[in-house]
Amino acid sequence: MPSIDVYNIEGKKVSSIDLKEEVFGIKPNEKIVHSVLVNYMANQRQGTANTKTRAEVSGGGRKPWKQKGTGRARQGSIRAPQWFKGGIALGPKPRNYTYRVNKKERQLAIKSVLSSKVLENNLVVVDNISFNEIKTKNMVSTLNNLKVEGKTLIVLPVKNENVQKSARNIEGVKTSLVNTINVYDLLKYNKLVLTVDSVKSLEEVYA
Repeated sequence: MPSIDVYNIEGKKVSSIDLKEEVFGIKPNEKIVHSVLVNYMANQRQGTANTKTRAEVSGGGRKPWKQKGTGRARQGSIRAPQWFKGGIALGPKPRNYTYRVNKKERQLAIKSVLSSKVLENNLVVVDNISFNEIKTKNMVSTLNNLKVEGKTLIVLPVKNENVQKSARNIEGVKTSLVNTINVYDLLKYNKLVLTVDSVKSLEEVYA
């Protein structure tokens, strides 16, 4: 069972916590992580790209010249794909890219990335994060005290407007809730900051 130190927002160690093996200590499954990541990115696609076929482009109802005797190539419409301002052949049309993956696969992917964060020492646990006011400087000070640098994902157990709005203007820092985390964000952000309550919530959901 992996154990990790717990710090306060001043950066001082206050205790340690045992992490559940089945959530934070499994062998990462890279194949499943890749599969779930591809699914997430596909589901983000809007699929609104659209081009007009020769049937949808206005004009071109009359044959431009007679079939034979002109010495030119035969043409049936000035809106055929080979013509300037003609329709597009085999162009993209609106479509839905979304598809589902198994719930157990999604959970395994999340646990694999969480376990990777522990193995790479990129997980930081804080006893609690709360501010009396919305102030970017408070969040910057907290991250500096925790010696957290680079892209950072802060996962909160419940919505906290003061914390979330204090972090939103810091480049490379994002806040999320336990029930909205996804593989893409966990991989995109190098450092993962959890509160003790966030750890307990994750263990309840994924254990």
